[in-house]
Amino acid sequence: MTEGSDPRVTLADVEAARERIADVVHRTPLDTSRTFAELSNAASVGLKLENVQRTGSFKIRGAYNKMAQLSDAEREAGVIASSAGNHAQGVALAGDLLDIETTIVVPEVTPAAKIEATRSYGAAVVVEGDIYERSYEFALERAAETGETFVHPFDDAAIVAGQGTIGLELLEQYPDLDTVLVAIGGGGLISGIGTVLKAAEHDVRVIGVQPAGATHAKPSLECGEIRELQSVDTVAEGIADTRMLETTFEIAREVVDDVVSVSDREIAAAVTLLAERAKTVAESAGAAPLAAALSDELALEGAHVGVVISGGNVNLTEHAELTRTGLCELERYTEARLALEGWPTTVGDVVEVVEAEGAELDILERARRTGDDHPNRTPVTIGLEGSGLEHLNGVLEALAGLEGVSVVERSLE
Repeated sequence: MTEGSDPRVTLADVEAARERIADVVHRTPLDTSRTFAELSNAASVGLKLENVQRTGSFKIRGAYNKMAQLSDAEREAGVIASSAGNHAQGVALAGDLLDIETTIVVPEVTPAAKIEATRSYGAAVVVEGDIYERSYEFALERAAETGETFVHPFDDAAIVAGQGTIGLELLEQYPDLDTVLVAIGGGGLISGIGTVLKAAEHDVRVIGVQPAGATHAKPSLECGEIRELQSVDTVAEGIADTRMLETTFEIAREVVDDVVSVSDREIAAAVTLLAERAKTVAESAGAAPLAAALSDELALEGAHVGVVISGGNVNLTEHAELTRTGLCELERYTEARLALEGWPTTVGDVVEVVEAEGAELDILERARRTGDDHPNRTPVTIGLEGSGLEHLNGVLEALAGLEGVSVVERSLE
């Protein structure tokens, strides 16, 4: 934000942004879920699916709104941005649509899929810094040297107004809405949505969600000044910011009612349930609000809850790992170490028992022998998916009852 500029964003600003971006962004669907309403004890739950937005996240809304207002001279000089991934793709696509050369600086932790997607929109990508803050500093220094316009991922009124268009759609698609859950990284998304919802004719509670390893917003809002974390530790790299900045902090103070945190394991469980129950792919940052809805942190009885699924940019390997962790968190997956007599014929007996018990055999492989293993037994690792802890323990008990099979170790008790 430039010195002396006004950080406030109005409903009129957001409505103007919607007109500006109308031909570019999708009006994303609101998917009502009886399953998630039951799991959260809410009256209803609506998933605002920004993971199916262009570029796979909400970021194109703010990026295009900002860049469409650049002067001819600013467009000629080009644009530079820093991003952990989703803002990068939004800026890159906006640059392609507006014929503006763009350069994106990303930290080393950025998933390869997001880097390649950014390049596919024609942007130049520079990998710099171990965390986002280092990438941000590098981009600012380069902008000062080259005259490129720096497009901030959240600390900009035009960015906030663009993200706020989600709030306009929520009110139109979900008239009963009285509570909304929004992930907080730097705060641009919740500031924009909150600006709209606090101007609604009926009261809407705006709740921010952060991962436990990056909880800067709640202490900042509680003490009335921006607090910065020295480091972050979360699987949700899309919201792994260390702080809010002036624009988002000042707006959030007016429009955010509360902030809750969720663990990485709760986020993984939400990613898993979204894939299984809603048939939708969400990245970890995008699933954080659902994790909060399903946690014990909030009292949602009788509420009509909007859950903003902000992005779905995750590669298949990472998604598979997240869902495996999620199944463990839901107590529906376990790994066990078996000792088999009469390898490999006993393996067939193991498979038959697992099938008979109604479980899924995810892994069955010979394990590396250790000094604790019986020299006349073959160590084997198995991975099992079942309906719950009781079911999985029942399968392992059935395996232990087989002749020639011992269950040496299990990950669930």
